[in-house]
Amino acid sequence: MSNQTVTPRGAYPHVKVVGNWIFVSGTSSRRPDNTIAGVDIIDEMGTKRLNIEVQTREVLNNINRNLESVGASLKDVVDVTTFLVNMNDFAGYNKAYAEFFNKETGPARTTVAVHQLPHPDLVVEIKATAFLRTPESL
Repeated sequence: MSNQTVTPRGAYPHVKVVGNWIFVSGTSSRRPDNTIAGVDIIDEMGTKRLNIEVQTREVLNNINRNLESVGASLKDVVDVTTFLVNMNDFAGYNKAYAEFFNKETGPARTTVAVHQLPHPDLVVEIKATAFLRTPESL
């Protein structure tokens, strides 16, 4: 896993810190070199297979890197909103998500279907809210 972060593609920060709250903007599986994880070319005609599990893992790794840039990590996430282009991908998304979080201690979560995301090869985007506990906040 690379420590490089992805540059935002608009006038917004990846991470906004307000007190102990950390807000992570919608994050995709785009890599620092602008390629997208989870896009496989499967034939000589350039047909693509968009892999929800690979994309979900990369999204959560990207979120973790963004959180690490402000001294936090996925363990500090308290709320997640996920945008799926196709709800038929829900099972694969859930499988990959469970590699990072569990139902007992993981964040609250909402998953919604959207018509499209900012690039046609993206099938998932996640935004997150984290709370960084400090000795003063305990």
